[in-house]
Amino acid sequence: MKGDLHDTKALIREAYCIDGITEAECRSIFLDWVLGLPDGQDVGAAVRAVLTRHADAPAGHPMTRTLQLALPAATPPRRRGGRDARLRADT
Repeated sequence: MKGDLHDTKALIREAYCIDGITEAECRSIFLDWVLGLPDGQDVGAAVRAVLTRHADAPAGHPMTRTLQLALPAATPPRRRGGRDARLRADT
C-alpha cells in the first residue's frame, strides 16, 4: 500500500507477510514504525488504523498482539506535579 498514511514504509504490512515471525521481531519492527511516524501524529489512532487494516490477519499473529499491547501505552504522557506541587503539599 504505497502512500499509506499510517504505514509509510510498509513495516507493519511486511511484518504480517513474514512466515514464522516472533514477538521479539514484531516489537523491534513496531519500535522502528513508531519512530518513523510524523511528528505530532496520534500514535493511538495510527495503531488502531493499522489494526483495523490488518483485522483479517491470522488469529494469534504476533504483530497483532504487539499492536494491541501498545494501545494502552499510546496515550500522551501527562505532567504530574513537579516542584510547585511538592511545595503546595508541604504547606
